[in-house]
Amino acid sequence: MAKHWIFILIFSFCITLSAQTPEEKNEKVTDTTKSTELLKQIGNGFFPTKIWNFDLRYLVKFNQYEGFRTGLGGVTNDSFSKRFRIDSYVVYGFADHRFKYKIGGGILLNTKTKTWLNLFYNDDLQETGSSTFLTDGRMFSFFEPRLLNIELFHKHITSAISLEHEITPKLYTETQFAVSNVEPTYNYSYILNGESFRQFDMSTAKIAVQWDPFTEYETQNGKTKITKDAFPKFSFQYTKNLKNVFDANFNFSKVDFKAIHKISHSKESYSTFRLSAGIARGDTPLTHLYHAYPNNNNKETIMQRFSVAGINSFETMYFNEFFSDRFATLIAKHYLKPFKIFKGFNPQLVLITRYAVGDMKNIDRHQNITFGTLDKGYTESGFELNKLLFGFGVSFAYRYGGYHLANNEDNIALKFTFNITL
Repeated sequence: MAKHWIFILIFSFCITLSAQTPEEKNEKVTDTTKSTELLKQIGNGFFPTKIWNFDLRYLVKFNQYEGFRTGLGGVTNDSFSKRFRIDSYVVYGFADHRFKYKIGGGILLNTKTKTWLNLFYNDDLQETGSSTFLTDGRMFSFFEPRLLNIELFHKHITSAISLEHEITPKLYTETQFAVSNVEPTYNYSYILNGESFRQFDMSTAKIAVQWDPFTEYETQNGKTKITKDAFPKFSFQYTKNLKNVFDANFNFSKVDFKAIHKISHSKESYSTFRLSAGIARGDTPLTHLYHAYPNNNNKETIMQRFSVAGINSFETMYFNEFFSDRFATLIAKHYLKPFKIFKGFNPQLVLITRYAVGDMKNIDRHQNITFGTLDKGYTESGFELNKLLFGFGVSFAYRYGGYHLANNEDNIALKFTFNITL
């Protein structure tokens, strides 16, 4: 009942904020300017109202555990306050019949360095084996292909405090301390010193750094704006789980790294490279280890596995096939110049190769689940032919090398792609 009241309160709060009317400005804005700004906001995943920006990520999603997941959420904008913000959401899963929510906010401590102190309480799900950076920023896609087939989630109830700080526009950090209770939704036990753990208490400290050394900026009216988005870009993150702090069960640490590079060959032809790596040391349960972002469901035929290709995922790697406590992946893509067939029909061919390697110590600690590691090296190559019709295209990938499968059909992934730009 308490969660139902939380849903009602947050829904009412969103509607109330969107109905507020700030003081009118003397500056006149044309319909064209308004439309352009609205499309830009929607492209970033927000639908703006007077003082509340609705977050489109929470409207509707689908996965194998929750089924359809729908709700409301968002963040206050500058019209509400330039020094305070409220960031909250509530969603409901129709298959697991459970509400998930976040109640959070922040206060601006220093305008020049964009130093924000944030607090939040979060009761939700997270994909097992996923790894994100605090400084990744907000990722939005109109369609999230991997989400459709994910079935391995863990519940977490997390209270956290974090500090965002911009050293320079090219170098910024975020530090976080969080206390969580984690419970896998699947049959899993972690064995340590003869004791079996089915749920875990965590107390984690994180520090993340984002470095964009070649990106160029300018400041207008106190706001920093990118004038040249240049590469490479680097992300670093260190995580330490502190045993016995707030009754945390385990002692482990993680180091994560990511580098993204882009080489332009002409105005419309370019190559991209994405290197990701991570290592976990100590007593780390599966929930906090690594997969390599697989995107192939476990069905028999090629057409039964036909789905949507991801952006940085391995299309021939099956869900829950591999986990590692140390890993590295490299994704290379070459975008050819679009084919100018006729006006409005300019498909683009993308050549792709992906490679992953990994390993795991103490694999016998992970009970009631079967998986492999990536010690042989995993390779797949293929292509995408994008923007064939209304943003849709096709994708083909083939798995070869150390993890080539005996049945050749199982090495093939045929999917469609979806690319849209507002």
